[in-house]
Amino acid sequence: MKGKTNAARHLDSLGITYELRDYAVDPEEFSAILVAEKIGLPPEQVFKTLLCATSEREHVFAVVPGSDELDFKKLARACGARKTEMASLKEVEPLTGYVRGGVTVFGARKPFPVYVDETIELFDLISVSAGTRGTQLLLSPADYLRAASATVAALTKEAHS
Repeated sequence: MKGKTNAARHLDSLGITYELRDYAVDPEEFSAILVAEKIGLPPEQVFKTLLCATSEREHVFAVVPGSDELDFKKLARACGARKTEMASLKEVEPLTGYVRGGVTVFGARKPFPVYVDETIELFDLISVSAGTRGTQLLLSPADYLRAASATVAALTKEAHS
């Protein structure tokens, strides 16, 4: 065990139960699907946290299943912006305090609004980054939503069959 991350300490302060699960990091690989495989969960239960920018120059977190793609139009609708896009990679660390692949809403430098895909409510347990690459936080969706003060919305692209 690598010891507690800021995100874990944030959950401790709220009295929320979670599990930390470590995995081997491939420096070139940022796929949530691969992380899911390494920690033994289906990719749709491993949520990735994306820092996005709105047309109004604000930032929001979008949290979507590792198996899906964020739909920027749906995110814009959820947060009341004209449009949204990914924040630039160079902004991620200064704004959140976390590196790419290790971004989490818990203990982030600024409490940006959090929007989570509605599929989070289908599971008993979900996994998100613990704030460092190589460690995931596992907790209940209800606890996640409460701790993140998150808004639930449809955020992913429809799968084209």
